[in-house]
Amino acid sequence: MIVPLKSKRFWQDFDWLLLAAALLLSVISITEIYSATMAQGASTYSLRQLAWVAFGVVCLFVISAIDYHLISEHVPWLYVLGLGALLYTLVLGHRVSGSKSWVGFGSLAFQPSELIKMIVVVALARYLSELRSSKYMTFAQIVKACAIVMVPMGLILLQPDLGTTLTYLPVIAVGLFVRGIRPVALVSLVLGFVLVLPVSWMVLKPYQKERILTFMDPDRDPLGKGYQVTQSKIAIGSGGLLGKGVFRGSQNTLGFLPTRHTDFIFSVVGEELGFVGVMTTLGLLSFIIFRSVYNAQTARDNLGLFIVMGVVGVFFFHLIVNVGMVIGFMPTTGIPLPFLSYGGSSVLNAYVALGLVMSVRRCRYVN
Repeated sequence: MIVPLKSKRFWQDFDWLLLAAALLLSVISITEIYSATMAQGASTYSLRQLAWVAFGVVCLFVISAIDYHLISEHVPWLYVLGLGALLYTLVLGHRVSGSKSWVGFGSLAFQPSELIKMIVVVALARYLSELRSSKYMTFAQIVKACAIVMVPMGLILLQPDLGTTLTYLPVIAVGLFVRGIRPVALVSLVLGFVLVLPVSWMVLKPYQKERILTFMDPDRDPLGKGYQVTQSKIAIGSGGLLGKGVFRGSQNTLGFLPTRHTDFIFSVVGEELGFVGVMTTLGLLSFIIFRSVYNAQTARDNLGLFIVMGVVGVFFFHLIVNVGMVIGFMPTTGIPLPFLSYGGSSVLNAYVALGLVMSVRRCRYVN
């Protein structure tokens, strides 16, 4: 069922607080992206980000007007279409920073692996919600649930894009945790993950191994692999309480901080807006996560619950890993900060995810 946008009921059930938090983050994002790129005379970055935000908001309204049960009914062919897009990217995609993960249409380029993430969230939510109402999942059910997520993960890993691959893990982790698995199965999965880690070291690319080694020993290569994180920590630490002021960050405007408008945009916020700006940004992101959890609790059925919790898992993982990376608590992985980092695919994925949350919220009282 699709509710017309002109319907009074649609606007009454709409979560305006959630949209306001996302838009405030987008305002901070566009401002700091302009600050981070103005020294290069490249104001088009901020204009492009603005255009993607506008398109993302339109997508949010459209998706929130659609009953999530209707989206779930069509998710099988959307899933197959998504796998086809990943195969196409693997064969004919553009290679950027060593990963063949981009597809171009004229002057536009986007990352299918980001956009397909929400299809996987809905596909897994549908499978989990259709299981019999037993307390714990069986081994076969766990394997099927993992396969729904692992197949696209495998295709993305072949690109190879380890950072985006990892962002799919919270979808299956949160799904299994919320649905319920036996303690022995949970311990087995954790042990299996730990045992796979040494083997995964053998398949990592040399630059990925360097990132992990530099994370464990930051002084190992301070002017090479460790330069990015070192400059990031200097930028955040120099911001103080109120920051140096917008467009006045020396680490930012003088170009000491590489990739500052993408994965390290949080460093620019810390330097120019200080502790207050950092807490405001984290507060808005936390509000979106907790507000979404509230919407999950009031969902009409398990399908809505699993969809929203899948979105929450993705947002939480991006937040923890990106901020941890920027302050040197985690290895550099190239995972963007939702609503903040430059990039059309990331922005669009974030607003589509919010659209799903609002669809679940809007249908909570529908019989």
